[in-house]
Amino acid sequence: MKKLLTTSLLAFSLVISAFAQIQTPEQFLGYKPGDRFTPHHRMIDYFEHVAENNPNVILQQYGETNEKRPLIIAILSSAENMGNLEEIRTDNLRRAGLIEGDPVHSIPVNWMSFNVHGNESVGMEAAISAFHTLADPNNETSQEWLKNQVVIIDPAINPDGRDRYAMWYNQKMNTTLQPDLQSVEHNEPWPGGRANHYLFDLNRDWAWQVQVESQARLKVYQEWMPQLHLDFHEQGINSPFYMAPAAEPLHEQLTEWQHEFQDIFGKNTAKYFDEKGRFYFTKERFDLLYPSYGDTYPMFNGAIGMTIEQGGSGRAGLAGFNAVGDTVTLSYRIEGHYTAAMSATEVTSQHAEKLLEEFANFYESNSSNPKGQYKSFVIKGEDNPAQLAKLLELLDKNGIQYGTAGKKSGLRGWSYQSGQSESFSTSEEDVIVSAYQPKSVLAQVLFEPSPQLNDSITYDITSWALPYAYGLEAYASESRIEPAGEYQAPEFIQNQAGTTPVAYIAEWQGTRAASFLASLLDQGVRVKYPEYPFTTEGKSFPAGTLLITKGGNEYVKDFDRVVTETANKFQIELATTMTGYMESGKDFGSPTIRVIEAPKVALVGGAGTSSLGYGELWHFFEKDLNYPLVNLELENMARYDLSDYDVLIMPSLWGGGINDRVKANVMDWVRDGGRLIAIDGSVDLFANEEGFELKTFDTEEDEKAAEEMADSVRVAERLEPYIDGERLAISGGVTGAIYEVEMDETHPLGYGTGGKFYTLKNNSNSYAYMNNGVNAGRILSTDSYRTGYVGVKIKERMGESLAIGSERKGRGHIIYFVDNPIFRGFWESGKMVLSNAIFMVGQ
Repeated sequence: MKKLLTTSLLAFSLVISAFAQIQTPEQFLGYKPGDRFTPHHRMIDYFEHVAENNPNVILQQYGETNEKRPLIIAILSSAENMGNLEEIRTDNLRRAGLIEGDPVHSIPVNWMSFNVHGNESVGMEAAISAFHTLADPNNETSQEWLKNQVVIIDPAINPDGRDRYAMWYNQKMNTTLQPDLQSVEHNEPWPGGRANHYLFDLNRDWAWQVQVESQARLKVYQEWMPQLHLDFHEQGINSPFYMAPAAEPLHEQLTEWQHEFQDIFGKNTAKYFDEKGRFYFTKERFDLLYPSYGDTYPMFNGAIGMTIEQGGSGRAGLAGFNAVGDTVTLSYRIEGHYTAAMSATEVTSQHAEKLLEEFANFYESNSSNPKGQYKSFVIKGEDNPAQLAKLLELLDKNGIQYGTAGKKSGLRGWSYQSGQSESFSTSEEDVIVSAYQPKSVLAQVLFEPSPQLNDSITYDITSWALPYAYGLEAYASESRIEPAGEYQAPEFIQNQAGTTPVAYIAEWQGTRAASFLASLLDQGVRVKYPEYPFTTEGKSFPAGTLLITKGGNEYVKDFDRVVTETANKFQIELATTMTGYMESGKDFGSPTIRVIEAPKVALVGGAGTSSLGYGELWHFFEKDLNYPLVNLELENMARYDLSDYDVLIMPSLWGGGINDRVKANVMDWVRDGGRLIAIDGSVDLFANEEGFELKTFDTEEDEKAAEEMADSVRVAERLEPYIDGERLAISGGVTGAIYEVEMDETHPLGYGTGGKFYTLKNNSNSYAYMNNGVNAGRILSTDSYRTGYVGVKIKERMGESLAIGSERKGRGHIIYFVDNPIFRGFWESGKMVLSNAIFMVGQ
């Protein structure tokens, strides 16, 4: 790939050559933009062609997808700016206070991202057209704009999803244009092209950086810190065009200038749409609250972030009839995005100095005078150092600074655990994240205990505080608490193979412990766990601790080396004991010492299941556990021979669940000893069914009282204005509320939790405690609520409800997770509880 840099621009050198003739997209590709969908590799070819023939364009490969497609950005500006490109880049870091020194140049950076959702497929096509216009040396208007900015174009954030959609569509499309939406080309099969290889929504992954695409993109984004970021999307075919300004709720950390520039852009773009007679809307639907979007994440990093939504999406194809009978063509959709891209470039040029001035003000004012309620966040490190290490990895990815707390006493702050203000002290193991730093706003947003919600109609979850996501004890203080110094992670001392002990002992704590166990089992090492706490050689360990005993592993070649090297790989500190006779607890020969049989695991996917939920589980097995997984399709579940599997995981289901033949096959397998893990919507398959313990209400009186309450609400609301219907509806829903769950540490589902788990609730389902099952995780009362939106109609009944449970059926088990424990892959603490269900239950 010529002129495709694979390293940082720190080593950039400009190649000066004469301009050659740049072909138009039509000339190069052989068809007009909008006539068909362009494969990703052909887009790469065209970008290379332009870069080879324009010395003021650089391509940089910043990563690679799971399916080995290149991730690229194109960087372009005027000849003068390209000659000073490295200084322009570092100037932004100076303005943000991320490196020392004063800026030399006054050139803002305008970054435009396309096709984060693969089947919102107009994005890459529009990127090709916009790139040609901006790179064309004969276009006097665009060349004038480039004198006042550096433009960065990411033409396809999600190449895997984009090609999944485009290649399918090109196979199914009619030669004669067919806009009938019932035609096969307008109806994607499961899982669709929206998500990436692992079926993650990359537009929700900016802050969490779970996926390789996000990790690679955010690394280069942090090197540039642009002033403007446009995120190009599509919405349904019956919608027109959406552009900023955004809708409420608008996060309180956003500045007046950020709102003002959105309005400047909106009015400028509207001018061009009005000339063409195109419809659009602003200030509706798409809010600025959840911090992991392609508009909010840049906003919280000082830029102007904006979502652009063209009506069409995967349903539209090359052309489709909308609800009023108009034909929405791909060419028409390209024109919408192209116009917005040109408008953004124009207003960036017009307001270049103001963009830079306000960007610098954002960082200076927030780092010296944070405006959020909480000025410091203290994370306790002694109880769960493995999870703390995972959290610090995330902070490093986002450029958020932290330091060691040191020994301090007499402090006061809001406890994430208790949900109230408390006194606390700190130790050398604790970490402080201060709001007095360059990434002040992003840090405050990610740690804020309860985001202010000035409008309950939101587009996404309303709570995400990192201490809950990682299961860590933490405090938010309104006082400035300075770190005592640089944080130094405890040095990991390598385990050494020596004289074989009676048992190696490893704490069951954090995702790395689950990865360690999975690796041992995959290597054929026998691992056990105790059902009771024990003490040996003066050291005490809880139930669920991993025991790798000499007895039973005689067949493992180089047993000591295998165990110690595997522990070192995952930084697991091994304890040892030279005796199986316990000072307290059960001896190692007790029948309460359980062998963890390496389970054969199958995951149900396919049409009828949540592709996102499926993808999260698939990714967890392949990237966190690196453990074998069989993928099954729901439509074939009636005919599968399930006897080959020990564990079957069922993510959320859509469209009425499963038929009787599927359910019968699954339940026969469970009764024969299988473990079924039902998550989120799939739990409802077993609720209130004859022969199952899971019930919505504990008694008939409770059910009757709930029905009477619902009737009274319906009577009260029946004369409410029609326009208030949406608000009345959401008062019976949940959008990412966090609840404290008390875990039964004596049951395998509670191992490694310390007796507490924080569930992120995204559904309105609640179930009574089971009479003959195990209520392993329970929401004890309405006081267990911590933060996030939950409707008034259902908030009361969330108290005293089941969150995680298990019931026996024959020789097997059904394990219920009322909420998704590993939501979007960033809810780290849930990975431990899910691992308990996979490896521990029923052994």
